[in-house]
Amino acid sequence: MTHRTALGTALAFALAAPTFAQAQDLLVFDYSGFENPEFHQPFIETHGASPEFVFFGDEDEAFQRLLAGFRSDVTHICAGSVPRWQASGIIEPWDRTRIAAYGTLNASLVDQDVLAGTADLYFLPTDFGSTAVAYNADQVPAEDVASLSIFTNPAYAGRLSIPDNVDDAYALAYLATGVTNWANATDEQFEAASAWLREVHGNLLNYWVDPAEIAQLMASGQVLAAWAWNEVPVALADEGFPVGFQRNTAEGSSVWLCGYVNMAEGQGSEDQAYDFVNAMHAEVSAMPMLLNGFGTANDAALQSLGAEALEAAGLGEVTVPLLAQLPLSDEQRERQAEAFERIKAGF
Repeated sequence: MTHRTALGTALAFALAAPTFAQAQDLLVFDYSGFENPEFHQPFIETHGASPEFVFFGDEDEAFQRLLAGFRSDVTHICAGSVPRWQASGIIEPWDRTRIAAYGTLNASLVDQDVLAGTADLYFLPTDFGSTAVAYNADQVPAEDVASLSIFTNPAYAGRLSIPDNVDDAYALAYLATGVTNWANATDEQFEAASAWLREVHGNLLNYWVDPAEIAQLMASGQVLAAWAWNEVPVALADEGFPVGFQRNTAEGSSVWLCGYVNMAEGQGSEDQAYDFVNAMHAEVSAMPMLLNGFGTANDAALQSLGAEALEAAGLGEVTVPLLAQLPLSDEQRERQAEAFERIKAGF
């Protein structure tokens, strides 16, 4: 994602922000919400307090602030941003030997392009989630969400929504037009995906900006179905709303991946940086993260929670293709971003 422009809002929607002491030798640049002490309790036990957190709204903002001279020690980004950040020179590799859970990171999620595609580990996966069709189970028949064609179905005109996010939008469009690996998309496949988004545009109530917004629209009945992150149905179900989450559409669904990068000019403690990311991977952190809609990239810790817990969080097994929102070339991301802006403007 710059995957999610409002990840922090998703967490705030599910859990009030806690208050806690801060350890001043490590500055974490992050989405609001990830300061939750339950996500890094082993760090607190070792250092007596949490790191210092500074928040950003989206990764483009974070990137520009860092280029302008802001200094952090570690920064939370999603996989799609990795090539640009690496090329800029503002991040440096992690030492694999200091990552306690390195051997049990989920290789099917991180893939060669993120985890082991080069000799250096520039991106350390920590959290992931799924994107699929969230829908009002009382008003939308199951057969209508068996396919992503619900987004072009005129019967739902004005009652649909997709994210105001280029990565999520194109993940949906590529899946709907038969592409499950966007890194290999041809010019023709890109044009087909863009044409599909143009068709969908006229059917939408809006492009949702953050999970709280789309959850409210669904709870009010204004939106009957949406392309949404798994934390949305988790939150709606907690409120007693009759929400369904269809990850097994005929065309497939998508997964996104985020993690931390090690800042080249960080002025804090390198030892604390490793303590922090290791705490994020710790088994004790897995359940608190899952309850907020996030799967840990430490597969051993994740699987220890059991299939029922994963299914309830929208991260269970699927039987259809998955499009992994892994890094794209800067050229391809820019082309998609430009097209998406034109589509949203009605062109």
